[in-house]
This record gives sequence, C-alpha cells and structure tokens, in this order.
Amino acid sequence: MKSIDMGYICKVIGNLSGIPVRLFRGERQVFYYSIVELSKDPMIVYFDEIWKIQAHIGYFVTRHFNYYGIVNSGNLKFVIGPTRQVLNKDQELRELAFRADVPPEDVDDFVTGMKSIVRMPLDSVLQMLCTINYILNDEKLELKDVAIFDAEQDSLRELAEQQRSSRLLDTDTASDIQSQTAVHNTYMIEQEMLQLVRKGDTAALKKWFATAPAVRGGVIAPDQLRQTKNTFVVTATLVSRAAIHGGMDVQDALSLSDAFIQKCELFYSIEQIVNLQYHMVLQFAEQVEQMHLGKAPSKLVTDVLHYMQHHLSEPITADAIAQELFMSRPYLSRKFKEDTGESLTDFILKRKTEEAKRLLRYTDKSATTIGAYLGFSSLGHFSRVFKKYAGRTPIEYREKYSK
Repeated sequence: MKSIDMGYICKVIGNLSGIPVRLFRGERQVFYYSIVELSKDPMIVYFDEIWKIQAHIGYFVTRHFNYYGIVNSGNLKFVIGPTRQVLNKDQELRELAFRADVPPEDVDDFVTGMKSIVRMPLDSVLQMLCTINYILNDEKLELKDVAIFDAEQDSLRELAEQQRSSRLLDTDTASDIQSQTAVHNTYMIEQEMLQLVRKGDTAALKKWFATAPAVRGGVIAPDQLRQTKNTFVVTATLVSRAAIHGGMDVQDALSLSDAFIQKCELFYSIEQIVNLQYHMVLQFAEQVEQMHLGKAPSKLVTDVLHYMQHHLSEPITADAIAQELFMSRPYLSRKFKEDTGESLTDFILKRKTEEAKRLLRYTDKSATTIGAYLGFSSLGHFSRVFKKYAGRTPIEYREKYSK
C-alpha cells in the first residue's frame, strides 16, 4: 500500500473543517495545524482523558460540551477539536484559559481565537473521523457503528451503580414498556424532584435519588431505546424550567438543556442515557445552588447574580453592573442594599472569595494565577480581599483545606 502523508491529510482536514488538528506518534505530538492562532492548545487540559480512548474511533466531551474526535491506528493518534454546535460563553472560555495556564495578558486573544473555531455538530465530526479511519485502518464505519467513548461516563456509570434505586426511569423489561398497562406514577415523583432542583438543594436531591421509587410512565415510543430517549427529553424540559424558576438564566438553562439532549441522541445504550440523566438533573440543581437563591431574591438580585456568573473572571464593578441593567449606580447600590442587607461591593467580593476557595481546594493553580483569573489587580489585592472574607490568607487556606 502506498505510504500515507498524514501531515498532508491533517492540513486538508484542518482547512476544510476550520478546527485544530493534531497527530501523535506514540505519546509525542508530531504534527499540529490550525487556521486559528491560539497561545495554548486547549487539548492539554483534557490530555489524559483523550489519551485513554484507544478504539479506532472515539470522542471526548468536556464539561462545557466542547468535543474532541479521535482516530487510533497502531501507534498513531489523530485528534481534532475542540468544537461545539453553539458558541461558548466568554466565562467558559476564560475558565478554559485558566485551566490551560494561558498567561493573563494572552487571555483575551485566546478567547477571541476560540470563538473563531468553526462550530460543527458532533455527528459531522464523527463523519470526518470515519473517513480518516478508512484511510488509516481500511475499515468502513458509519455513524451508527461508532461507539460512545466518553471518559465522563465511567464515573457516571459507577455513581449509577451505587444508586440503582435512584434511577429516574423504569427499565426493568421491554415487556413492561410494551404492555400498555403500566401505571402512571410520575406526577408526584417528578414534582418532588423538580422542587429540589428549583431550590438548588443538591444534598437533599442526592438523598432523594437513593430512595426514590421507580418511575412508571406511559408508553411514548415503539421501542425501549426511543422510549428512554424520549423520557430524557421530557426530563430535560422539566428540569430546565424548574431551574429557571429557581433563578437560572433562561438562555443558560435552555442552552444547557439543548446540549444534554444532543448528547443523549448520540447514545445507543440505555444505561448511558440513564447515567447522563442523573448527571443532568444534578447539574441543573448545582447551577441553581451556585446562585444562592434559597430565599427567593428580588429580580434585581437575580439580575446581579446572572451578571456575576457570566463575568466572574473579570474585574466586576458597580458601574459595569449598573450599565448592564440600565440604571444609575447610586440607585443600584441603594436598592441592592435594601433587598439584601449588604453592600453590592461586599456581595461581589464574597462571591469571588467563594470561587477562590473552590479553586484553592480543588486545583493546583498558584494564588497568583487564581487571583489574576478572578480579576484582581495583583496578588496583594487578592490576598487582602481573601483574608477579609475568609479569615486567612490564600496560602493558609490551601494548607488547611486542600485535598
């Protein structure tokens, strides 16, 4: 067989798709091509997860629903990505830049570059992978033949095994679904679940999952797989609305729901869909929980929280929020104090301190890097604010609480 010029193939794919392409021989990267200039390759954040995928064709989906496609052939590994079907939010890209150790002075260019990557449905990426797989492995596969290789599913599956009784679907037997005599017991069960999502009470939700009865809904599809997918779509619709009622931004909730549904449609295993559904419900509850909306805040407070959620890695000021909400700064400050009992500045800095605590505990990023990511002007500024609201310096906090 004629020798294959993989560099040429990678460059052609990169030009046609507008998505970064890499080629590895063993663990050494031998080729990289992208029509978009990025100061750091975002793949480095997910290298370990992507490297675990050893089947001829696979893909990895990140927590923000960007995806990487992979083709393996002997000691060669072809990786294309990231891309997604809808545009990332700036805050998501700034978080990615933080995790990829992009220097603070390059973050804006990195965000702009990531936005310039061509957006593409996952099934289109998989079609490209099937073509590359045919070239490398002389194997003709179609989309329906491509298995799901999402490293995230391993942990989801393990969690589901520990909480089998928490399943939102009754998948005991196909005959139960086909019998047309199943008893509808969904309403009260779903209302309990939606109430917990609305409150953002993830701790109570996890306990509820452990004892929730099996759901026996009506027949809404001719086969078990389609039944499970349709039920997933219904659940996504319900929990996204519950999260909106709990204070989650409408566009955020609907975009997250769409992303989960798109991912579900690519699955061909009932267990994978059930695992994903459990993960989805918890993620919506966590989004509401992060908004700290347990006490039914006013619309103004909710609007401020939404703004902060989308600009957490920027220097957030009262002037910027007032401009975003089309009101004067004095009115904003006065009304916010009336609604919450605390000043807007304290509220902003407390939220940033809480995020800093999470990053200090669960990442190995330096205090300098974390402070810069959260929009503080210097390490000294970050340390002073953190000590004021956390009672100790960032270094002291990490030494006490990091795992």
